[in-house]
Amino acid sequence: MPEADRPSGGVRSAPPTSEPTGTPPPGDSARPPHAAGEAATPPLGDGPRPPHAADAATTPPPGDGPAIPGSAGTATTPAEKATYGSLFRVREFRAVFAAHVLSLLGTVVAGLALPVLIYQHTSSPLLTALTFALGFLPNAVGGVALAPVADRFAARRVLVACDLFSAAGVALMLLPHAHVALLLALRAAVAFVQPLFTGVRAASLGAILPGQDAFVLGRSLIRVVAQSAQIVGNAATGLLLVVVTPRTALVLTVAGFLGSALLLRTGTRLRPPLARAAARTTAGTRRLLADRKVRALLLLCWLPPTFAVVPEALAAPYADGLGAGPAGVGLLLAAGPVGSVVGELAVGTLLRPAARERLVLPLASVLLLPLLVFLLHPALPLALAALCLSGMGMGYTLGLDRWFFDAAPEELRGRALTVMTAGLMSAQGLGMAVGGALAEFLPAHLAIVLTGAVGTVCVAVNARNVRRLLRGFDRPVGSRRAEAAQSVVRSDRPC
Repeated sequence: MPEADRPSGGVRSAPPTSEPTGTPPPGDSARPPHAAGEAATPPLGDGPRPPHAADAATTPPPGDGPAIPGSAGTATTPAEKATYGSLFRVREFRAVFAAHVLSLLGTVVAGLALPVLIYQHTSSPLLTALTFALGFLPNAVGGVALAPVADRFAARRVLVACDLFSAAGVALMLLPHAHVALLLALRAAVAFVQPLFTGVRAASLGAILPGQDAFVLGRSLIRVVAQSAQIVGNAATGLLLVVVTPRTALVLTVAGFLGSALLLRTGTRLRPPLARAAARTTAGTRRLLADRKVRALLLLCWLPPTFAVVPEALAAPYADGLGAGPAGVGLLLAAGPVGSVVGELAVGTLLRPAARERLVLPLASVLLLPLLVFLLHPALPLALAALCLSGMGMGYTLGLDRWFFDAAPEELRGRALTVMTAGLMSAQGLGMAVGGALAEFLPAHLAIVLTGAVGTVCVAVNARNVRRLLRGFDRPVGSRRAEAAQSVVRSDRPC
């Protein structure tokens, strides 16, 4: 299942600050190109956006103060193509990445230990399933309610506060004789702030990493780690619960969140919030969603995962129909994430930024087609191959991240990424629910085929809309010719 940077159930991604090269929002001063590490002073007044190199390193936006040489570690130069390895030359990214790994450790453990604990207390399958569902359901509400916070406060303070809130919530679960209602409420509270954490962290990568290409690869690497944790984490936690109690395992979750907070507090710079005083209003979210391009790109982030998770929701009945047993269920659940990891790493490693962007719409449009193989009610090996191939199509998200970064106004970027994360997690939960409902009336393999066919049509229609909105550019957004065109054509920018 595509993840929004962190498996559901933990607090923190869907589908995206030295500030990467980008377009100042309307009303901001145009910034001329400048050397990496050199503080740029924006001229007074508005002006057209100048062209910029795809991987140029720039200084933080107005309000962040001048760049501090060496503060982010050794950065890639404008002439150097960003790679996954080059990201770790940036000291702050190393801290963010290590914090991500620690928080994932706690999140994965809690995701299995808490349902086991509740089942031990109640022997109720319904309450156990509800525990899993509460990892998804609060995301939509949390994303909408907390989106204004994303740009209103300094990123480091928001991230550390989310980690401490999560640690406190899980610590309260350890209270002796805690009532099941309290455990479920705490589970929902921890999940409630997940979109805020993920959106703010994504926006902060733009300040930390030098250039838009590095930002895209940084987002990709965060997702790859989350997908990998999904693949191996549940199995490892299952083995852990053989030797320790669920409550003891939850202590690891508290430690993971506290360790993440410590790394973010000590390893990243305190930067001023992105939003200026005039932009710190709830109208910012309406402004984002009023932009047709932003809406179309959000749908492009949400639609493919909504349909792609249906086979995961139906893994148990499909494996049962094949007589594959629990091992078959585990393999079916892992196939999509394995394909997603392979696809993202291949696109990020082998392709240059312009090629990634050219593949966004084709990959998104066809990634659900392998699900039509289930019309043959395939045996386990062919089913796994189809799911893995479908997952590989998720490599389209790298180019999409860059498009979305360009489309979102700079001062609303954290809010935009928070909305993207909330929608992604909620859409996946909706997709699972719809898939389960279809399986009440259809065999599991036919429900998968139907969602694959309907999903392909929906994504193709949205892709056509995105292509129409970008018709003014004869090359993908982010390429040099498109960026030159954007310096003149700005009618699609938010008002």
